[in-house]
Amino acid sequence: MSDQAYTARPWILLSPALGAVTFLLAVPVLFIIIYSFWLRSAAGAEIPGFFLDNWKEVFSDAFYRDILFSTLRIAVITTVFCALLGYVPAYFVAMSQTQFKALLLLLLILPFWISYIIRTMSWINILGASGALNRTLIYFGLIAEPVQFLYNEGAVILGLVHFLLPFMVLNVFVSIDGIDRNLLDASRSLGASGFQSFREVTLPLSLPGLAAGGLLCFVLSAGTYITPLILGGPRDAMFANLVFEAIITQLNWPLGSALSIVLLVVLGAIVTVYNRLAGLGQIAKSFG
Repeated sequence: MSDQAYTARPWILLSPALGAVTFLLAVPVLFIIIYSFWLRSAAGAEIPGFFLDNWKEVFSDAFYRDILFSTLRIAVITTVFCALLGYVPAYFVAMSQTQFKALLLLLLILPFWISYIIRTMSWINILGASGALNRTLIYFGLIAEPVQFLYNEGAVILGLVHFLLPFMVLNVFVSIDGIDRNLLDASRSLGASGFQSFREVTLPLSLPGLAAGGLLCFVLSAGTYITPLILGGPRDAMFANLVFEAIITQLNWPLGSALSIVLLVVLGAIVTVYNRLAGLGQIAKSFG
């Protein structure tokens, strides 16, 4: 085989994946970038060209900046809650010696079998004015009238944690399950207590899974619009809701494209910084 053919072989093998990424990701993003410089006329038609009006509106209006900061804050809070609530069940399942371990794993992925929208809307029947929680509190005499649990930031965070928690649990589980048990036995044989063994061995080795789950939860929560649309109020919109409102409601595709690019760039910058700090390459190796 010639050197030229040997050199071309990797590119030939990668061509299907590169083609899919190019036509399904790069090309649509390029069209969105081009579209963001168009204008929407008063009659509703798009005016092709190179105009900066949409970008000036996005960067000059404090409304968009405030919503962006609020979105990132909610995403961080959601990620922290997912990490705190997801580590314990992931550790329990990974360390479990029961014969029902496969069943426990099935229960972890069971929420994925139910539509995300149905899972989100189920909270209305739980937290609503006539929902299960208010009825229970009234029945036991803890409150005299229904409490407004819905349509606020707390309800949005609750819905996001409910949606994203399985992602965190699965990532942490894979990381803990891959830890060599001989390391734990060695730490115990050297006199470490159960907590010391966890702190010095299990926790550090499970951090790649925690980091991967945190990144996944953050990006997904920052880019969602369904949960705040269903469980949030008028003041609880996230940045993706602005994109949805501009494109679907106002039919202002150029402005919606500019907002989409802003969100994409911000999340891309955060992922880049995260890569510098946490090392996504090292995270990927831990799952290899």
